[in-house]
Amino acid sequence: MPVTALAPLNGVAPAPLHPQMQEIRRVAEEFEAMVLSELLGPVFEQIDPNGLGGGGAGEQMFRPMLVQQYAAAMARSGGVGLADSVIRELTRMQAPPAPVQPTEAEHGADR
Repeated sequence: MPVTALAPLNGVAPAPLHPQMQEIRRVAEEFEAMVLSELLGPVFEQIDPNGLGGGGAGEQMFRPMLVQQYAAAMARSGGVGLADSVIRELTRMQAPPAPVQPTEAEHGADR
């Protein structure tokens, strides 16, 4: 599934992402979806499967998949910002290291 960004409020379409950035965004959103799924799971476990939906054993069996889909949808629509933090860290880690500036002592300069 291609990674798509939400349309900006000003109506101007964002520039397409570089394929490597698309992959980083996809992985970051998957990670955020996994975290959100783990956070939402206990909330949905408290809901009686024989309650409002009346799904019984079938609802109980498929509920984890529903929670995963809710979490994936939340992550795709911006989530809680975890994916953005992961993207910043991954791109920082991939950046080439800054060149080290020699000190005066290394140049042999007198003080």
